[in-house]
Amino acid sequence: VQLQASGGGLVQAGGSLRLSCVVAGGTFVSYVMGWFRQAPGEEREFVAAISWSGGSTYVADSVKGRFIISRDNAKSTLYLEMSSLEPEDTAVYYCAAPIPKYRTAISALQRGYVGTWGQGTLVTVSS
Repeated sequence: VQLQASGGGLVQAGGSLRLSCVVAGGTFVSYVMGWFRQAPGEEREFVAAISWSGGSTYVADSVKGRFIISRDNAKSTLYLEMSSLEPEDTAVYYCAAPIPKYRTAISALQRGYVGTWGQGTLVTVSS
């Protein structure tokens, strides 16, 4: 199973972008999924996660109120709607699914128990 992220690009501060992540070659039925990001010279950090049903979400404090995570299971696609972007949001964004043992645990994904990573999509926010 592969995760294919897209939607990154160059945007001015205050702008918006929507990232997508398509599950290909398989399925993550019942899995939570999420987004991480890695800025230049920084460690990869958790951004947001969502349950299989979409009824539970969790976003990092740094993006709360600006980023929204959602999913369309019929299309096997995960989304991250980003608004009011800041230069500090510049990073490579990765979609991720947890290891099977923790497939329903948002908290586990938040703590980094990732089993599958997408290839990353670069978001650059200019000031």
